[in-house]
Amino acid sequence: MLREWQMERPKLLLSIHGGSENFSLSPKVKQTFSKGLITAALSTGAWILSDGINTGVSKYVGEAVKTFGSHDLRKRNTVGITPWGVIDNNTDLIGRDAFRPYYPVGNPFSKRSCLSGFHSHFLLVDDGTQGKHGCQHGLRQKLEKQIQLQKIHPRLNQGVPVVCVVVEGGPAIVSTVLDYVSRAPPVPVFVFKGSGRAADLLAFLHKHTSVDRLLIQINMAEATNLCFLTVERLEDLYNSVNITILSHLNPHPCKQKSV
Repeated sequence: MLREWQMERPKLLLSIHGGSENFSLSPKVKQTFSKGLITAALSTGAWILSDGINTGVSKYVGEAVKTFGSHDLRKRNTVGITPWGVIDNNTDLIGRDAFRPYYPVGNPFSKRSCLSGFHSHFLLVDDGTQGKHGCQHGLRQKLEKQIQLQKIHPRLNQGVPVVCVVVEGGPAIVSTVLDYVSRAPPVPVFVFKGSGRAADLLAFLHKHTSVDRLLIQINMAEATNLCFLTVERLEDLYNSVNITILSHLNPHPCKQKSV
């Protein structure tokens, strides 16, 4: 990426996670997320990493870059790691050593998504599936860990710090956050309370637990309601939320992370 795309080495990596389907944010949360994200990126020389599609949280990333980003940020430092099988008109992108024009105008009857026009670079991940998200996560994790190994400056023995940012999201986001905080050293996680679903569930759990308080001691009725808001189908509650939260956090104390 540094050699082929002439990208500048990042001093910070902002990894944005959240819902892949469209969702609504309140004007206050949207403004806080958009302005805060771009201010952090511009002031630190950060790369922004997202799924790169024009729906869900990646769409909000693109809108933030459009509204608050500089020309340099639009052209150089916003990377989408995108499943090939979810991209509308993906055959338009096939070619080697050729300029392939792509128009991010989706078919209203298509179940696929367009690429975001406000991401500067894309890594397209193809595992043969069609219309499914998730195959990009393995590559994304490996890329983030490789970036962490890069030195900010030759004279400094410090790698590139990574920060996870969570906006909305479903059950898979809970597992993603668990992975980040379980790394050595743990990756800071910033959760936007009020953005909905997984983000609100994580914010609730953080608020109601501490280093000397077990997860099981919180108000489980309220937590259960948040779990139902996090998932789309009842079976997901048992397959994803219960397994991820209860198996990993109970009976061990819940680790506190920045929210």
